[in-house]
Amino acid sequence: MAGDAVAKSTLDKDLKKVVRLETATYALGRSLATPGLLIVFMLGAIVAASLSIAPGPLNHFVIVAAVIAAYMALNIGANDVANNMGPAVGSRALTMASALAIAGVCEAAGAILAGGDVVNTVSRDLLRPPQDMRVEHFILVMMAALMAAAAWIHLATILGAPVSTTHSIVGGVVGSGVAAAGASVVDWGVIGAIAASWVISPVMGGLIAAALLAFVKWTVIYRADRVAAARRWVPVLVALMAGTFAMYLVSKGLSRVWRPPLQIVLLFGVAFFALGLFAAQPWVRRRSKGMENRRKHVAELFYLPLACAAALLSFAHGANDVANAVGPLAAILSAAQSGLADAGKVALPLWVLAIGAVGISIGLALFGPGLIRTVGEKITKMDAIRAYCVALSAAITVLVASALGLPVSSTHIAVGAVFGVGYLREYLSNTGVRNLAVQPRTLFLKTSRLNKTPEEAVANYQKRERRRLVRRQHVVGIAAAWVVTVPAAGLLAAGIYLLMHRIVG
Repeated sequence: MAGDAVAKSTLDKDLKKVVRLETATYALGRSLATPGLLIVFMLGAIVAASLSIAPGPLNHFVIVAAVIAAYMALNIGANDVANNMGPAVGSRALTMASALAIAGVCEAAGAILAGGDVVNTVSRDLLRPPQDMRVEHFILVMMAALMAAAAWIHLATILGAPVSTTHSIVGGVVGSGVAAAGASVVDWGVIGAIAASWVISPVMGGLIAAALLAFVKWTVIYRADRVAAARRWVPVLVALMAGTFAMYLVSKGLSRVWRPPLQIVLLFGVAFFALGLFAAQPWVRRRSKGMENRRKHVAELFYLPLACAAALLSFAHGANDVANAVGPLAAILSAAQSGLADAGKVALPLWVLAIGAVGISIGLALFGPGLIRTVGEKITKMDAIRAYCVALSAAITVLVASALGLPVSSTHIAVGAVFGVGYLREYLSNTGVRNLAVQPRTLFLKTSRLNKTPEEAVANYQKRERRRLVRRQHVVGIAAAWVVTVPAAGLLAAGIYLLMHRIVG
């Protein structure tokens, strides 16, 4: 018996050693898989560029730029895609794995099928190079801009700050352009509009998201019979999503392949609103049959619409923001093949789009979860209803801003919408909590909101602090990153350009 016990103990120890060895081997394999995949992707970008470009004396610049563009695409996937998927993951409507899969497919599809509409803005419209600028110097300007923007986004991702990739690349182009040819080459009107969007984007996104959430609360959540109210209003909200995204995709996401007039865009919106309402009504009735009259059960009706909204946002994001990764590469390719610093309209070959699409998907899969959690969980608590309001707000804000001719950032809109729903919840939670300690001599303040004693003032202050539903440290950190993005990317690009210019000559 003693011998059997000793043998069993020895076997258990050996088995534990085997398990620890397997665990260590698995961890080592995962740690090696990430750099291995990145190396394969970078080599693929080199091969794609080498096989696709026509022979020429400046081809080595194009190949180097392809690698930098691949690096930029990885960082866009790691940072920018979190804005679309963060609320859905934070609300538990989607798991992290399913969110990564949906976003990866939709981002790549949007980039390949409809990407590149804004490539000329990124690659040509920001700068007006002088006629005597050497083509090599123009190529260095674009390479420095691309490298600086990618490095800045990489740093922001490490710090957990969602920043605008559009503003990053704009700052990079401006910085390197000024370093190369002075301030006169920059279209400062475009830069002023972009600076205005620092305020316009988050405020519009936050106000619209808060308004949508308030509508849901007063029409559904605050009703005695939430299920009956949901059967009436949830189909309307789904139809609003269908109509909004139809107009969004027709006017923005598919603008590279089709540019319909405003009347057609509005017609699509009305048609898809009607179709969405027709399809959602029986679906909501089936899902709500036998449902308990509780908020969390009613919120489950938003899971599927939220997943669809996140997928559509990812498609539109891939179509529009792929230009941030490959716009400068397209300009470099055009300059290298034409031998001119300003070659007119920039074409966008499929292999250039493919680098952006694949890079965004890989960057999202490998490095995106951290920012997804920041946007979806760390700013304020999300559920499916709040996340749905954020997603719908993003689409509505882009449509309204486009109709008004206002430049906006998808990153700022989405994060502003998250803050909007958080601050609305905080405001409603503190409604009725007295917040003034002294009775002023005025008829304009309601005495019901005044504290009677200092002790009551302290107690109510502590109550309001406990009900702070938006984490202030994220407000300050993200706002600071937004403000710093353009000048930081610009200064970094100027330094990189001067270094490259000294090396290349």
